[in-house]
Amino acid sequence: MQLQDVLYGVATLAVKGRVDVVITELAFDSRKAKSGAAFIAVKGTQTDGHDHITSAVDHGASVVVCEHFPPVVLAEVTYIQVADSADALGVMAANFYNHPSAKLQLLGITGTNGKTTIATLLFRLFQRLGYKAGLISTVQNQIGAEVVPSTHTTPDPLSLNRLLQQMVNAGCTYCFMEVSSHAVVQKRIKGLVFAGGVFTNITHDHLDFHGTFDNYIRAKKGFFDVLPKSAFALTNMDDKNGMVMLQNTQAAKKTYSLKQLADFNARVLENGFKGLHLEVAGREVFFKLIGSFNAYNLLAVYGAAVSLGQDALSVLTTLSSLDGAEGRFDHIVSAENVMAIVDYAHTPDALQNVLNTIQDIRKGTEQVITVVGCGGDRDKLKRPVMAQVACDWSDKVILTSDNPRTEDPLAILNDMEQGVSPTNKRKVLTISDRREAIRTACHIAKAGDIILLAGKGHEKYQEIKGVKHHFDDKEILMEQFNLTN
Repeated sequence: MQLQDVLYGVATLAVKGRVDVVITELAFDSRKAKSGAAFIAVKGTQTDGHDHITSAVDHGASVVVCEHFPPVVLAEVTYIQVADSADALGVMAANFYNHPSAKLQLLGITGTNGKTTIATLLFRLFQRLGYKAGLISTVQNQIGAEVVPSTHTTPDPLSLNRLLQQMVNAGCTYCFMEVSSHAVVQKRIKGLVFAGGVFTNITHDHLDFHGTFDNYIRAKKGFFDVLPKSAFALTNMDDKNGMVMLQNTQAAKKTYSLKQLADFNARVLENGFKGLHLEVAGREVFFKLIGSFNAYNLLAVYGAAVSLGQDALSVLTTLSSLDGAEGRFDHIVSAENVMAIVDYAHTPDALQNVLNTIQDIRKGTEQVITVVGCGGDRDKLKRPVMAQVACDWSDKVILTSDNPRTEDPLAILNDMEQGVSPTNKRKVLTISDRREAIRTACHIAKAGDIILLAGKGHEKYQEIKGVKHHFDDKEILMEQFNLTN
């Protein structure tokens, strides 16, 4: 592709070198730059691509896009100066892959909790409705029936556009993707054309990256600020920041709510371990998903599908037959009638939602045993809050490791223990080995008790000292319960 075509829409400040060159690929990792590549020097959280321009050129890059020219400029290389390299990367990636997002209906879902469930349900719903669809989520990416491993909630611009192009080539007409706050700030979604956006909720999370809660809100809002007039923006009115998301959007504004009049309303009729009985748009429907938080997720899916032009009755009928996403209130029962729930809840609000749901539908005599940890190298402020929530809503709590990453697991647990009040200490055990913590929970549970394994959900690994080891909460539970998949 001609350089000028790849640069279409990029605000260039200065050019050094020839512009009549052909670009064979794009790269923002100097190690992946090859002959004929354009290297985009992006400032990341860990490294600055400008420090690796020489390496990219040595690997064969013939074009360098940067915010400031390097000290040494080679005659055989073209240098393009831009105001924002991350912004340029997004636009260039969309150009290079011929704007695949504009060739299908792309829906983005953002918020603290519920993104994966909503994206997964929409994907499965549209597949069942007869469409070929794509999915980009924390758990996995999919192109129709083909599963593509997921490494980030929202991939980098090159991976994202490449994946969208593969979806278009495979005949997909819809794609449902999670949009993380990191992705908005880092401009990974720059250059994409969205047909709609959904806001779930916003609570305490990722402050290690955003610094303040206000910055976190602005990051989420930033997604809706760039939606085009042709799109719709669907928000949760029951979240106190729900309407904030729509303040500056050009998209058609739509709302959903369980508590007040909105474009899409629902009412919980019954909530039990077998599922949810809801009244949606005047129709009574039974769903397989459990918990009032899933009532919001289901309503968001319904509102999004109808906003995308689908028949309301067909949507409800099909949606009622679907299971939830892996690791989201994923429950199994032992032969001794002990129920165990695996859930990705890794924020105070998500943990409280799950525990509230358990409290709502428990009979009152059984114990709730919660196994919970916090990730290393992440927001430390939520650690004591997570422990406090677990203690306030459980009969017994086992504090353990999540993904320690490069941190000392005992230091993380010490932070969590600061949230345990003197009156709650009697109900708390601290076991740093997560496998042993799960075994202990299963050992002390009696018939009818409920075990909650929170934090890791669908993850099949545990990251310790920077190394990922195979680890699956549900797999360990199955072993303890003497069950087979």
